[in-house]
Amino acid sequence: MSKLAGKVALVSGSGRGIGREIALKLASDGALVVVNDLDADPANQVVADIKALGSDAVACIGSVTEKDFGERFVKTAVESFGGLDIIVNNAGYTWDNVVQKMDDEQWYAMIDVHMTAPYRILKAAQPYLKKFHSQEKEAGTEIYRKVVNVSSVSGLNGNPGQLAYSAAKAGVVGMTKTLCKEWGRYNVNVNAVAFGFIQTRLTAAVSDESTINVQGYEIKVGISDQVLQMVETMIPLGRPGTPKEAADAVYLFCLPESNYISGQTVVVGGGFEL
Repeated sequence: MSKLAGKVALVSGSGRGIGREIALKLASDGALVVVNDLDADPANQVVADIKALGSDAVACIGSVTEKDFGERFVKTAVESFGGLDIIVNNAGYTWDNVVQKMDDEQWYAMIDVHMTAPYRILKAAQPYLKKFHSQEKEAGTEIYRKVVNVSSVSGLNGNPGQLAYSAAKAGVVGMTKTLCKEWGRYNVNVNAVAFGFIQTRLTAAVSDESTINVQGYEIKVGISDQVLQMVETMIPLGRPGTPKEAADAVYLFCLPESNYISGQTVVVGGGFEL
C-alpha cells in the first residue's frame, strides 16, 4: 500500500521545477495535492499530470506573498479533501545583489517570499492541526503530520551577493527549529531541506542575460558556463542535483519513517557546501 495514501499535501510553488517534482512525487505515493503557482497554466498542468497518475489534485493560483494567501491555501486543502497532513513551503526565487547595491524593495521581496509567506501559511494551518490532533487523541489514534521547509546552503553558510536571500533562508532554519518545539504536542514533525546546487531555470547556464518576471519585476537568473564549471568541481558527487533528486529528499521527511525526526535541517547538495 502507498505510504501517503489519502494524505493531503500543500506544496507551494509547485507549477514548475523542484516544486512540480515534489507534487508529483507525493502524488505518486497516494497523496492528494494542492498545487500552487503564480500562473494558472503550469499549475493546471501539474493537476492534470497528478490525475493521470491516479491520484487527485486541485490548483490554488496566486502569489504566496499575498496577505490572504495562507488562509486561502489551507482552506483549499480542507474544503477540497477534508484534511491537512503535509505542508511543503517551497515557493521562492533568487534576487541577488551585494549590500551596497541593494535597495529595500529587493530586501523585503526576499524576506516576504521566503519567510513571511511560510509564516502565514503555517499560522493559517495551526487551528486545523490542533483540531485534528485533539479529535485523534479522543479517538485513541496517533497520526503524525509533516512540515518541510525549503532552505539553502546559502542560508547555512552565506554566499557573496546573496545577502537578502541568505538571511531569509537562515530564517527558515530558525522557523523550523521553533515550530518543532511548538508543534511537537500536535504530533507534527517540522524539518527543513537546504538545497545545494540543483538544476533549475534559476541556475541554468546562460551566455547572455536571462530574466524571469515576478509580479512585474524582471529578475536576472542563470549563471555563466565558467561559474557552472567551477561549482561542479566543488561538488563531491561531481554534478548538480536534479529537481527529482531534490524532491526525493523532501519526500523522505513526509514518510512515516520520519515520525521521530523533527527540528532538523538536511543539506541536499551532493556533499557541496559553500
